[in-house]
Amino acid sequence: MRMLARFVIKAHKFIIFTWVAIFAVMAYFAIQLPGLLEGDGFRMDGEHSKVMDMVSEDFDIPAETMFVVFDNIDDSTIESSLERIERLNLTSEIASPLENGKQYKDGISYAMLHFDNNTDNMIGVVTDIRAAIGDQKGITLTGASAISKDINAASQRDLMTAEAIGLPIAIIVLLFAFGTVVASFVPLIIGIVTVISSFGILTLLGGQIDLSIFVLNIIPMLGLALSIDFALLFISRYREERNKVAMMDAVATTIRTAGRSVIFSAFCVFIGLGAMLLIQVEIFQNIAIGGMIVVSMAVISSITLLPSLLIVLGDRIDKWQLIKEKKDGANGWRKFANAVIKRPIRIIFIALLLLGIALVPVKNMDLTIPSIDSLPKSYDTRQAFERMDTSFGMGDESTIYMIAKRSDGWTNEKGLESMQSLQQQLEKDSLVSDLTTLFTASGIDSTEEWTQAMSVPDIAATLNPLVDTFIKEDKLMIPITLGAEGSSDEAQEWARDWSTKNTEWDLKIGGQPKFNQEIFDEIWDKIVYVLLVIVISTFIILMIAFRSILIPIKAILMNIIGLSATFGILVYIFQYGHFGLHAGTIALIIPVIVFSLVFGLSMDYEVFLISRMQEEYANTLDNDFATVEGLATTSKIITSAALIMIVLTGAFAFTDVMPVKQIGVGIAIAVAIDATIIRLLLVPSLMKLFGKWNWWLPFRKGPYKPGNWH
Repeated sequence: MRMLARFVIKAHKFIIFTWVAIFAVMAYFAIQLPGLLEGDGFRMDGEHSKVMDMVSEDFDIPAETMFVVFDNIDDSTIESSLERIERLNLTSEIASPLENGKQYKDGISYAMLHFDNNTDNMIGVVTDIRAAIGDQKGITLTGASAISKDINAASQRDLMTAEAIGLPIAIIVLLFAFGTVVASFVPLIIGIVTVISSFGILTLLGGQIDLSIFVLNIIPMLGLALSIDFALLFISRYREERNKVAMMDAVATTIRTAGRSVIFSAFCVFIGLGAMLLIQVEIFQNIAIGGMIVVSMAVISSITLLPSLLIVLGDRIDKWQLIKEKKDGANGWRKFANAVIKRPIRIIFIALLLLGIALVPVKNMDLTIPSIDSLPKSYDTRQAFERMDTSFGMGDESTIYMIAKRSDGWTNEKGLESMQSLQQQLEKDSLVSDLTTLFTASGIDSTEEWTQAMSVPDIAATLNPLVDTFIKEDKLMIPITLGAEGSSDEAQEWARDWSTKNTEWDLKIGGQPKFNQEIFDEIWDKIVYVLLVIVISTFIILMIAFRSILIPIKAILMNIIGLSATFGILVYIFQYGHFGLHAGTIALIIPVIVFSLVFGLSMDYEVFLISRMQEEYANTLDNDFATVEGLATTSKIITSAALIMIVLTGAFAFTDVMPVKQIGVGIAIAVAIDATIIRLLLVPSLMKLFGKWNWWLPFRKGPYKPGNWH
C-alpha cells in the first residue's frame, strides 16, 4: 500500500486524466447495454435445452410460440390482423382461432405464432409484430419474448425511478456525514464513474455471453452503494488525518489504512459473488460476472481516482459548509458503547430474541421461478396472458417432450413392439393425461395391424408422414400432457423420475416441468458448495486481517443469523402479503443472491469496525477500551454508510419488477439488521464477553498471545 500511495501522490493528475478518458469511452458503450439484454436469465445447458433443440431441429416442433389474444374481436378483424402478421414473413406457422374452435371461448380467442430456430433477434420480431397489429384495444401480443421485452422496458423505468428516489436521499445523508457540499458530491462522482465503466465493460462482453435483463438493475444497485460506502470511509479517514498532518501525508496514511480496509471488504464481496459461478444457471453467472466487474471498478476508483481528486481539491473539500461538525460527536457513541458493554448478556439475549422472532416465517418460504408475475400487472402483455390462461385452463396442465433412443431403430417389428411397450408404461402413469405416438395418431392398436397396414401401398403413403413426424433415425419423439402445472412439485418429480429411470431405452426429457426441475436441482445441488466457499474464504480472510480465530467465527455466525432473519421478514412482506402487497411467492434467486451479496457487503462494516478496534487494542492491550473507542470512532461512518446502502437498494421497493423489488428490499433489510442489531448490539457485547480471547490466534508469538497479555 505504501508503493500505491507514493504512485498516486506522484501521478494524481495523470490518474484523473486516465479516468476521464476511460469514462468517456465506457459511457459510449454503456448506453448500448439495454439493447443487449434479453430474457430473465433462467437458462442452463441441461437435458431440457438439448431435447428442445432436438425436437425443433429434427421434429419441426416450434422453437418458440407467441400468442395474439383477441378479447371480443370480430372474425374479420382477427383475419386481417393475422394476414398483416403473415406478410412480415417472420413466423414459420400461424394457428388461427378461426380454424380451431379450441382456441375460442367466451369471447376470448388466441392465435399461435410459431417460430423456428432460425429466427434471430426475437425482441425485434416483437416490435415488428406489434407495429403490424397496431394499438387497437382488445388485441394483444403475449408470450415469452413479448414478456421479456416488456420486463426490459420496465427494468429501465425502474432504474430511473430508484435513482430518482435513492440518489437525492443519499446526497442528504452524505451532507449530514460530511457537512459540506463538495465532500458530499465526491462519493457520488466515484459511484457514477464506477457504474458507467462497469456498464461499458459488460457491453463489450455482451457479444460473448448472454446477459439477463435483471443486470440492468442489480449492477447499479450494487455499484453505487458500494462505491459510495468506500468513498465515505476513505474521505472520513482522510479528514481525520488531515487535522493532524499535511495533505500529502494525510492522503498517504488514508491509502495505507482505509485503502487496506476497502480492499479487504471488496475481497469479501468478491468471494460472495464469485461463489455464484458454481451454479450453472445464466442469471447467477450474469450477476456474478457483472458484480465482480463493478466491485473491481469500485475498488480501483476508490484507491486511485478518489485520492487523486482529494489532492486536486485540497482544502476545497470543505467548501460550502452547510452543517457544522460537532467536535464531541463521538462522545454520544462512546456513552452508548459503554452502556452496551456494561450488560452484555442481557443485550445478547434481547438481540437474539428479536432476530429469532423475525426468523420464524422462514419455515414457510415458497420459492418459485419468476415468470409472468415478474411483469407489473398494469402491462397488457401480462393481462392478456392471464386472461388466456384463465379462460383456457392452460396452467392446469403441462407439456413434456420425451426423446427415446433405440440403437436398432423403431420402424422394424421389434422397434414397434418396444414403442408400444413404452406407450403402455406411460399410459399407466397416473399423472399422464394424454400422449401422442404413431399408434394413437393413426388409430392403429397393435404392431400386427401396423405391419399389415404398411404392406398396403396406399395406406403406407398416408402413414409415412406420421412416421416422419415421430421418428428420426434412432430417435422417437413422444409429446406428453401431464395433469399438473409445470411449476408444481408433482410435475418436476415426474420429470426427474423418468430422466433417471432405468429402462431399455435411452430417455431424454424436455418441457416446462423438466426446465423447472433442472433449475431447482442445480441450485439445491450447488448451494452447499456456494455456502462453503463463502464461509471458509471469509473466515480465512478475516483471520488474516485481524489475526484472530474468534472474530471471524463470530462474524460468520452473526451474518448467518441476520440473513436468516432477513428471509423471514421477506416471507412476511411478500409471501404473506403485507404493506399493501398481494400475497405471492419468493423468487427462487432471492436467497442465493441476497446471501451472496449481503454476506460480503456486511463484512464491510465488520472490517471498518474491527479494524479500528484492532488498532486501539494494539496500542493499549485493553479490550474494553478498544471496543468502546472502535465503536465510538466508526459508528457515525458505519451508520451513514449503512443508511446510504439501505436508501440506494431500498429505493427499488418502489419499482414494479417483482424479483428486483425483492432483491432491493432484501438487501436493505439485511443491511439494516447488520448495522443496528448486529453491529451496535451483538458485536460490542460479544467483544466484552470474550475479552482478550477475541485477539487470540494459535501458535502466534507476541503481545496477543494469552501468556503475554497484560
